[in-house]
Amino acid sequence: MLTELRIENFAIIQQLELTFSTGLITFTGETGAGKSIILDAILALMGGKVDATLIRAGADRALVEATFKLDGTGQTAVLSILKEQELYDEDDNYLTLSREIKREGRSTARVNGRSVNVTMMREIGGYLVDIHGQSEHLSLLNVRQHVGLLDRYTGIIPQIQAYQRAYHFLKQLRQELEDLRREEAEAAQRIELLKFQVEEIDAANLRPDEEEELRQERDRLSNAEHLSEAAQQTLALLDDGTEEIPPISDLVGEVVESLTTLSRRDPTQEELSNQAVSLAETLADISRNLGLYLEQVEHNPQRLEQVEEQLDMINDLKRKYGGSIEAILAHAEKTRQQLKNIAQTNERIGEMEEEERLLIRTMAAKALTISNLRAQAAETLNTAIENELDDLNMEGARFLTEIRHQESSDGLPLEDGKPPLAFDENGVDQIEFLIAPNPGEGFKPLAKTASGGETSRLMLALKNVLAQADHVPTLIFDEVDQGIGGRVGVVVGEKLWQLGRRHQVLCVTHLPQLAAFGDQHYRVRKLTGDGRTTTEVHTLNEAERLDEMALMLGSVSETNRSAAQEALDAAHQRMARLKEGA
Repeated sequence: MLTELRIENFAIIQQLELTFSTGLITFTGETGAGKSIILDAILALMGGKVDATLIRAGADRALVEATFKLDGTGQTAVLSILKEQELYDEDDNYLTLSREIKREGRSTARVNGRSVNVTMMREIGGYLVDIHGQSEHLSLLNVRQHVGLLDRYTGIIPQIQAYQRAYHFLKQLRQELEDLRREEAEAAQRIELLKFQVEEIDAANLRPDEEEELRQERDRLSNAEHLSEAAQQTLALLDDGTEEIPPISDLVGEVVESLTTLSRRDPTQEELSNQAVSLAETLADISRNLGLYLEQVEHNPQRLEQVEEQLDMINDLKRKYGGSIEAILAHAEKTRQQLKNIAQTNERIGEMEEEERLLIRTMAAKALTISNLRAQAAETLNTAIENELDDLNMEGARFLTEIRHQESSDGLPLEDGKPPLAFDENGVDQIEFLIAPNPGEGFKPLAKTASGGETSRLMLALKNVLAQADHVPTLIFDEVDQGIGGRVGVVVGEKLWQLGRRHQVLCVTHLPQLAAFGDQHYRVRKLTGDGRTTTEVHTLNEAERLDEMALMLGSVSETNRSAAQEALDAAHQRMARLKEGA
């Protein structure tokens, strides 16, 4: 609720500091004293339009600042915004809004001392204050809020929350389905390519070390004639020799024989003998392996062509899928997994579509229950508000909670044989409050009703009936007594006082019968001195209040003081009865 209001150099207000209590707070004073200026200042804090004309003459700037205590169920949304925007002090249950207007026309909005844009200030202010009489700031004129008000009046918030959980789960499910279907569509275009890639790589039947083996075989086949000639020459030297030179194996044999003889006579040379024997054995191995090698080396152009083709295929696969056989095989495995995922995606889409169908049926049942409860409560609400309007001298005015539906092929099937209905997070119902202020007139949206006192009384009737459903803590009524007399003023005062049990209510009034119900009474006066005009606001004690109410009746005379006292006594009696009834 609003606890403090500070105003500097705003219109004819030079400096003003007000402290507010709970309940009904009344402002009285003659026309032009500045009562509406106070409301204009509060409206500026709600994000209303301001300009340099609001700055007091001779001043460079105007400043309006208010402190709100955050308590009750309505503070959740405000706290959420403050935390999201990093404007909240965890240890403080108070919120400060300020608006500075400068002579050059600029204005600065602040929340808890930090600059914000006017849109943010307006959003926060909408959760804190409703100003009735200023049609641009009536929360009840916001059609989007009507469904929430009806739901809180109906008492179905738990059912709404259960439905909304299902609704948000459906949105998430449909988003996932959309993503999967997009992936499936993209994959369908690639599936043939993926299959071709796997088949191409599998057909190559590659082994990790195959490329090096093929290169070696290619080199042998390409140089088969030279390799064979070199091997044969080497064997000839080892085993056959020439006419001039005996075979090397024979010569080494003679060396072995000589060193064996030497080692028998001189054991110190046994190692030399062993080395000669090892050399002979090595030459024998070389000769044997060369013979085997010669058997493998052949001039085979056909096999060479096959090897070249296999290497070309490997190089082609490397260009497509990676720089090595290992990379090619890894690509094949990845592609096989993609094909598997596509198959699994198809299965998952089927499962999720069935889950969506079941969820739609569940939501349809919940939405039907909610819609029926709303329809029943709407009848009660209509009657209750029309009764309130009768009390407020608006006999014949009619009120209607309109519940509309829109067909949609993608909607919720509430009843068999009937078209599905469009839905959102609040269900299938589109709620709007309509009013016919005068007999014979058709129903119109609240925003198109008459202005001034009639609108304020309509808002008072709505607020009184929806007191528990409305979470805005501070309500301000201007011109609520326009066009009514003292008898109806008593009824309006009583209703405002009742509304003040659940909200903080500020009311500007010219009727003493209404002012008598105030829990706190401020007098607003216009003073002139030194060629300047300024506004003074003073909280009244009981004696001052009696004089003020007498003045509202015409003058401070004994007759008017007596009438004012009667109004106070009557108000106190009514309030006492209301308290006993509560």
